[in-house]
Amino acid sequence: MTTSVLLTDQEPTTRGFLERHLALSGFELIGSAEQRPDVVVAGTDRDLARWRGEAPVIVLGRQDAEVDERLRAFRLGCDDYVTRPFHYDELVERIRAVVRLTRPEDAVRLVAGPLELDARARVVLLHGTPVPVSRREYALLRRLAVEPTRTFTRAELLREIWEYHATARTRALDVVVSRLRRKLRLYAPEDELLETVWGVGYRLLGELPGLGGTR
Repeated sequence: MTTSVLLTDQEPTTRGFLERHLALSGFELIGSAEQRPDVVVAGTDRDLARWRGEAPVIVLGRQDAEVDERLRAFRLGCDDYVTRPFHYDELVERIRAVVRLTRPEDAVRLVAGPLELDARARVVLLHGTPVPVSRREYALLRRLAVEPTRTFTRAELLREIWEYHATARTRALDVVVSRLRRKLRLYAPEDELLETVWGVGYRLLGELPGLGGTR
């Protein structure tokens, strides 16, 4: 399930940078305000007023924004406030965090190709057959299945699932991926799930029929 982003910030350098990098990070950039985005990255209070109540809004504020200015944005309904210059990776995580609050993953049965995941029962079905998984295996599989065509970096997955914030080397992710891959192959030897993108991380393999729906 791809996250759609509407950029209303008009500062040319910032806008050009975000258009390039957000697309490379797997986000869908909406070019018209006629479409309802999953999140709005705004530069002014006017943009905030336009989208308040319709989509979550992250305001990109001035570097020298005073506390009163930031408080006003929150009182007008913004969901997050980021001052410039911002760190791109942090902005991406803030976008995902805001979207998670408004589109909770656990509220739906997630379908990704031959896989179905039920958060309430923590059940994984592969071609309709239940696959026994551990808590970590389920969390990893569900995170990948939410955006099955996107490559998740190792650091991202370790941070989101294991809450590792340090850069210390660990094999925790590789062990879980290896164990989960063996389980999936037992039930569907022909399906190539859990693709390794060397030097980057993992994805669920996007070229599958019916990929990326929810119900």
